[in-house]
Amino acid sequence: MKRVLLFLFSSLLAISAIASKPIAPKFGPAKGALVIAGGGKIPPAISDKFIALAGGSNASIVYIPTAAEDAGISKIYDDHPSLFGIKNLTVLHTRDRNIANTDEFVAPLKKATGVWFGGGRQWRLVDSYFNTLTHKELQKLLARGGVIGGTSAGASIQASYMVRGAREGNTTMMAPGYETGLSFFKQVAIDQHINTRKRESDLKEVITAHPDLLGIGLYESTAIVVQGDQFEVIGDGKVAITDGKQYDGKPYYFLDAGEKFDLKKRRKR
Repeated sequence: MKRVLLFLFSSLLAISAIASKPIAPKFGPAKGALVIAGGGKIPPAISDKFIALAGGSNASIVYIPTAAEDAGISKIYDDHPSLFGIKNLTVLHTRDRNIANTDEFVAPLKKATGVWFGGGRQWRLVDSYFNTLTHKELQKLLARGGVIGGTSAGASIQASYMVRGAREGNTTMMAPGYETGLSFFKQVAIDQHINTRKRESDLKEVITAHPDLLGIGLYESTAIVVQGDQFEVIGDGKVAITDGKQYDGKPYYFLDAGEKFDLKKRRKR
């Protein structure tokens, strides 16, 4: 009888431990946060949030400009101290995957509390960093509670499905060989500049082909802050949600700044 009671007690403890274990998020990072901006001017509502999530005045930031053309990157090396007014900032860039796989190159990421990806073309980020030691260190940064942000190409690269990845130009939504992003934000496709470049409906093509994905289109000067399985809209504009349904004859609907979105339920909170 004692053995039976002991077995039952042990089983109950095991079940209780399983039940109390937190469920890992399905979409966003379990720890840390993502700040995903739609390009254009970055207003204080976005930059201040990014810096606060990275640790405020104690933040140690790595800026990755690799999406830009080489000429633009040369200018960034001259001007980088002006990024958000951050003092403790390191520029990290290479076009060589072998270098991106070295301990020396990723050393700044090991002590960073935040990373910001600049704009340009997202395929350049894939070519340099996808499945490298750099990619792994970025994942570790999130796992220890850091923040990864980015704008324009630096926004789209954070998704599991990467749009506009064609090397030939940025009008092709689905480019074979360049459809996988760095996957910090899972089961989504992210577009940017949707207001100034009339891209509001462009994600419909992607979601029709991949109905398991959620399409997120960002206005310029607007961002989403992703934590776990929800995000909040911040900044000056709107965010378009494309989920395969029609809304007043359009394949998307808008979220405004201050609104929150439940990624599991696919609806506003």
